[in-house]
Amino acid sequence: MRWKYLLPGLVLLSVIALVRFVTAQPLKGIATDEYSQPSAALAESVQRVDEYFTKRWAEEKLTPAKMADELTTLRRITLSLMGTVPSLEELRAFEADSGADRLQRWTARYLHDARFGDYFAERLARSLVGVEDGQFIVYRRDRFIAWLREQLLSNRPYPEMVRDMVAGTGLWTDEPQTNFLIAGYTDAEGFNENKLAGRAVRAFLGQRIDCAQCHDHPFDHWKQNEFAGLAAHFGQVKMTPVGVHDDRKLKFEIEDRNTHEKREVDPVVPFHPEWEPNEGGRRERLAVWLTHPENRRFERAIVNRIWGLVFGRPWIDPVDDLPDPPGEEVASNSPEWSKHAKGSKASGSDLLELLGADFREHGYDLRRLIEVVIASKPFLMSSQHDSEDDQDLDRLKTHFAIFPLTRLRPEQMIGAILQAASITTVDQNSHLIPRTFKFFRSRDFVKEYGDLGEDELEDRAGTIPQALLRMNGQFTRDALNSSPLNAPGRITGMASNDNKCLELCFLVCLTRRPTAEEFDALLPMLSDKRPLGDDYSVSRGSRVEDLYWILINSPEFAWNH
Repeated sequence: MRWKYLLPGLVLLSVIALVRFVTAQPLKGIATDEYSQPSAALAESVQRVDEYFTKRWAEEKLTPAKMADELTTLRRITLSLMGTVPSLEELRAFEADSGADRLQRWTARYLHDARFGDYFAERLARSLVGVEDGQFIVYRRDRFIAWLREQLLSNRPYPEMVRDMVAGTGLWTDEPQTNFLIAGYTDAEGFNENKLAGRAVRAFLGQRIDCAQCHDHPFDHWKQNEFAGLAAHFGQVKMTPVGVHDDRKLKFEIEDRNTHEKREVDPVVPFHPEWEPNEGGRRERLAVWLTHPENRRFERAIVNRIWGLVFGRPWIDPVDDLPDPPGEEVASNSPEWSKHAKGSKASGSDLLELLGADFREHGYDLRRLIEVVIASKPFLMSSQHDSEDDQDLDRLKTHFAIFPLTRLRPEQMIGAILQAASITTVDQNSHLIPRTFKFFRSRDFVKEYGDLGEDELEDRAGTIPQALLRMNGQFTRDALNSSPLNAPGRITGMASNDNKCLELCFLVCLTRRPTAEEFDALLPMLSDKRPLGDDYSVSRGSRVEDLYWILINSPEFAWNH
């Protein structure tokens, strides 16, 4: 009879031993010498940006905020590039790295991380194909995002990516870039040339011309015939069983507003027709025109979007409604264009000229552009300032003399909660369990939290349902329940005393150590010497779990400070 209890007992003992072994393992080391010191060319680019802001702040008589501490900046970097906070093992490796320019070297390290490809591909996809699922049979948004991820991680020049999207042919699974076109396909209408033209100009030139598809733009210089000429470039695209192709026999027709008769429209561009080649298919010619080295709208649009993704707020808002480049005089089908272009200097738009030129001169390298932005003074500023004047603070924010506070996007929130639930780095090399947990929970969380869609760079206030979801949602409960395998349980076992336990909780959740006041206020939660009336039967693990809940639901956790 004793033998029938022996095997289950041995299994239980083995599980206990395994759990203790896992929780006792030290954090793995992280190589910090993979990436060399920043190049002289990169340093020169950063210096030019810093000089621009130094001059701008002096002209505006602004005293910029102080520099943020490096742990705060590291949190910004990981949130901006990977949609998550740094893990405890990353923090320990960062603090052990005593080399010069460690923030820039760690930025380079993260830009080679698969998490950057995953997160940034989704961010860019929203501006390119939106967030809708599209036509059920043929549209493959997931394959498009995977393609973007590959381009980012291989650091492919940005114009090459754009030309592939605009002029791509083939099957949407084998040639995923064609999903940029298929996003505008419906069963009822086939390819919507107007939708494709509007999206291409918004995504790649940063300007809204959609209103001009039915009438001349009421507030801008765009004319209906200019929009039609752009749309005509997509007029021969066709879906076949073997994918996307062009049928040169097709004609692009629109209905005349006055006669209501159909008339054929030839493909034309609204400005600088000399940039468009005479040879090649319509979409190929349009792709060359969009990405032409002299097309400053092209470089300004991506610079402004990258600035917005890194800071949480674009340099010029809205991100897809930029003014014409300052001082540019262009040939146009409309006599009003040149007059408008001469007077279209937006305040501060010279930054886009500066960064755009640098982007072009260095091979349209997106990774390098991000490095320049992150190494610049505005990104390194504190989000706190001594001024108590609201108008002064508004001016500081407008001119990026203080780091702008923005709420975490839903994907950042879920990434931060998931990482805070682990002291080791949650990435593509993680155990199957956290990766599976993230896969099944993240989409539901984003939907419940409130997906901002294509307009994710718009400043919106938090909501009560969002706060309740963070406090009581299933995802938060599953992530933070104390166990030997997650952060609250691991910290409970590895912290030698209450002070160390509190410090570890702050580092993992908020990427900083607690202040003296926070030590005084929160240490009693972890101590057995708590005030009379408290439940002394509560385990230390449960107390750590309660502390974690407080930190995860703090305003500080939900912002990009």
